[in-house]
Amino acid sequence: MIKSLKRKFGISAPRVAVRPQTPAYVKWLVVAVLTVSALVLSWGMYDAGQKFAGFDKNEISYELNRLSESNAQLQQENEELRMKVAGLDRQLQMDFVAREDITRQIKSLEHENTRLKEDLAFFQNLGSASGKAEQRVSIGRLKLERGSLPGEYRYSLLLVQGGQRPKDFQGSLEFAVNFEQNGEKMMIPLADAASKAVDVNFKFYQRIENTFRLPPDATVDSMEVKVFEKGIAQARVMQTVNLSL
Repeated sequence: MIKSLKRKFGISAPRVAVRPQTPAYVKWLVVAVLTVSALVLSWGMYDAGQKFAGFDKNEISYELNRLSESNAQLQQENEELRMKVAGLDRQLQMDFVAREDITRQIKSLEHENTRLKEDLAFFQNLGSASGKAEQRVSIGRLKLERGSLPGEYRYSLLLVQGGQRPKDFQGSLEFAVNFEQNGEKMMIPLADAASKAVDVNFKFYQRIENTFRLPPDATVDSMEVKVFEKGIAQARVMQTVNLSL
């Protein structure tokens, strides 16, 4: 008994360590601090690694902003250039139309000038020729030409009345076209919606111009013109003109 007590409470008894008990919130606080420290250290190492590798966040953000501004400026310049190109294109089209119109006017004036010169030469020859006073009506400047469309033809002539103090000439014109189609030669009169004759009424001269259409496969050879005076059945003047090549 005594020996047992000595072993428990004597010198040879086992040592007992007394430790204070740590509260749970202190442990969680320590864990949280360590976790935050680890995260901060990891982020610092990650950021340092990016900088070391050349991926600076601030520099990348700055570069992105710079590229965005440059892109916006380029888009604006591109839009301005597009508007300028559209304006130049419209101006070019207007210039082209104006040039075509001027070309047509020049051709028309050249044609009119040539016609006036021919008319002047005709009247000069008419005035200087002998025997013209006896023939009251004559046909001058008779032409037959191809038109601008397939199967279209244009003719023109100048009716002239000579003599001393001529009276107004009243009458009509009749036209007939000689052509070949499908190997057959034919002649047809030219007529408008009202009649086959063209009424004329003039004192000294009158110009006649018109166009007619035939099938595109028809080949025109010539045109015949007859001048009738009002009240007279027989033609006063008759003239034939070949197609100008």
